[in-house]
Amino acid sequence: QVQLVESGGGLVQAGGSLRLSCAASGRTFSSTAMGWFRQAPGKEREFVAAISGSGAGSTYNEDSVKGRFTISKDNAKNTVYLHMNSLKPEDTADYYCAARASAVRSASANQYPYWGQGTQVTVSS
Repeated sequence: QVQLVESGGGLVQAGGSLRLSCAASGRTFSSTAMGWFRQAPGKEREFVAAISGSGAGSTYNEDSVKGRFTISKDNAKNTVYLHMNSLKPEDTADYYCAARASAVRSASANQYPYWGQGTQVTVSS
């Protein structure tokens, strides 16, 4: 069973930065693609970014976060990160990391059987 624990959320002013972390256990991390998703109040869950098991390839939500967010993966630490820059109030949401039972990344939430508990990010204007 894969366990995921997110951290790093909080309150930040617009234009600021945050780094989210997600520590994983229970599966060979270098064979595990990881994703970040978010859900704002009253809205559907939204794909943010995904990274392959090796960390060599990544995919982003082009419309909402491309150029501002960066996903990275440290396989030695079993941790995936989401570096968020130039934050906007519309980035306010609960952020979830998720793990696939595969090294191939995906933007589809239904491809991820393992989920963390979420960490809240609030961006004030």
